[in-house]
Amino acid sequence: MAGTAQPPTIFVGGCGAIRGMGSRVVVGRAGVARELRAAEALAERLRAPLTARAPWLTAALNVRAARRGGGTPVAVVVDVPGGGGVDAAAFLHLRRRGPVTSVTLLGDGVAPLPGGRPTGRLPAADEDAADRLADGIAELLGTLRWPWSLRLAGLPLGDPTARRLAARFPAAKLANDRSTRLVDELDGTGPVSRSRDPRELEHRLPLLLEREGNRRARAFLRAAARLHAATGSLEVAVVPGGSGTAPEGCLLTLLDGGERWPWWAAPGTPGLRTEPGSPLVSLTVPARSLLPAPDVARRLGVGRR
Repeated sequence: MAGTAQPPTIFVGGCGAIRGMGSRVVVGRAGVARELRAAEALAERLRAPLTARAPWLTAALNVRAARRGGGTPVAVVVDVPGGGGVDAAAFLHLRRRGPVTSVTLLGDGVAPLPGGRPTGRLPAADEDAADRLADGIAELLGTLRWPWSLRLAGLPLGDPTARRLAARFPAAKLANDRSTRLVDELDGTGPVSRSRDPRELEHRLPLLLEREGNRRARAFLRAAARLHAATGSLEVAVVPGGSGTAPEGCLLTLLDGGERWPWWAAPGTPGLRTEPGSPLVSLTVPARSLLPAPDVARRLGVGRR
């Protein structure tokens, strides 16, 4: 598939050509990685969670690329008028499932994910940028040669792009679900060692990976933990075992400024509990809905197939 496509004509490899309408599409690992870095300033300004920022999504990008049949990463980008930055962006993942192309957020489907709050974002600088981003996503979907389904999950309440995108498809559905967060009460169990030193992570990583039973989750856990440890955004907490024995428990916590977000714990780690977290929003368009609403289809120039 093509690596990068530029306006005014955007080529999505194997999916046809579409005319740029305030957004552009980039296809492939290298190009999407570049757009993740370019959009990081916007994500930081909007206080997007670490799970919707460049390091995390780069780890997801690399892990997916290593899998056979891992699909295709795509970025829909709205540039600042006149250049000089990104106004909005959607980082997506396209994968064929039988006769249907499944379209999700790039970070969806990788594990482990921290719970308790929305992990996904469709970052947009303002309402106009959100509108242009929704147009760009609808435009991309309209060019796919195969039937497609859309599922954008883990979004916050009131996401302006999701709301606008839902209005463009008659069968679209916005739904809310309650998340569950992990609560760190390790200090109440006795001595706990906490460190942000990347060397401590490397020392503990073999044990952590051994206690993660899911092979695919181990690959992402390793990649994401290393990237966030390198930027000082990860804490490793260890509950020591008896003399000469392996630790009784381990906890990885994401650090975003002054906020702590417990992420992953080894099975059996003491001093942890769960509680209800924030609502999560998902936008779905089922495979049977292959076209935008008629007025949007006319505006985007998308014909019936």
